[in-house]
Amino acid sequence: MKSGWFVTMESVKKLSTALHVAAVARNVKDAARAALRYPLDRIEWMRVAEGRRRITRTYRDVHGSPLNAESARCFTGLLAIRMLEINRGGNALFTMLADKLAVRKYVAERVGESYLIPLLWQGVDPRQIPFDELTDTCIIKTNHGSGGNIVWRAGMNRGVVVSKVSRWLRENYYWKFREYHYFHIARRIIVEQFLDDGNDSGPFDYRFFCFGGEPILIQVDNNAHDIHPFYDVGWNRVSVRYRERFRDVDVGRPQNLDEMIGIARKLSTGLDFVRVDLYNVRGRIYFGEMTLTPMAGRVRIMPESWDRRLGDAWASARGERRDRN
Repeated sequence: MKSGWFVTMESVKKLSTALHVAAVARNVKDAARAALRYPLDRIEWMRVAEGRRRITRTYRDVHGSPLNAESARCFTGLLAIRMLEINRGGNALFTMLADKLAVRKYVAERVGESYLIPLLWQGVDPRQIPFDELTDTCIIKTNHGSGGNIVWRAGMNRGVVVSKVSRWLRENYYWKFREYHYFHIARRIIVEQFLDDGNDSGPFDYRFFCFGGEPILIQVDNNAHDIHPFYDVGWNRVSVRYRERFRDVDVGRPQNLDEMIGIARKLSTGLDFVRVDLYNVRGRIYFGEMTLTPMAGRVRIMPESWDRRLGDAWASARGERRDRN
């Protein structure tokens, strides 16, 4: 008999026990976390105080120094201040813009429905997702968070999808990074058409940093999040970054860049800062999302001169005057 790896009933039993223990531990951990947050969910001053501590601590951990008058002159400092302002008083407009369903009406009214990714289904019960009708690849996600989605393909395990989406629906995304504009979003499930541009990594995500309705900087990202070249609106490469490690690639100028800039301008008008995220698939532009607190404030803009330059643009959009001495 050849020696090698084989499975015994005893090893199967041990694995089953280990998986059960892990599941119980995860449930206990979730229950303990929920118990600790119970008063914070219901007593506003306690939630505000805890959120303020978390936001200011995160800023200090990322930048190595506390948030103060000097750091507030930079983009990243103003980003932390925005999070503190929302945490303290809320912002109904921001909540609507962060809601991936509600924002569709906003986009349709400002630039037209043609820029919306086709919506195949929406609902509140993942067991009601019409899997039998989803013959093509599509995206399953929720409307109240950021970053999580399932690329559905026919033949996938429906139970796994239902379980994952159910878990997402139980979560209040606010508690992940203390972005309060997510707190009151009524949670729903979205099924959207899959955007296929023929690339394994998916279509590029064009992120327009807009201040007072004017795009200033464009970041290009992909599904792997391992590239992030920055360009100005003339598509000149800009030496700015926020990741230490990334693949240094140059992305060609989109033929319809002017149209994308126009969309970003219309969607951002009336906001002192927002990042408008767009996709460009085979020459057709689709709206992605309105990002109000990029990376939940856990970001360093390098070099610092660009952090200050973007901070000046934001301050100007807020109606503030600054002297540079």
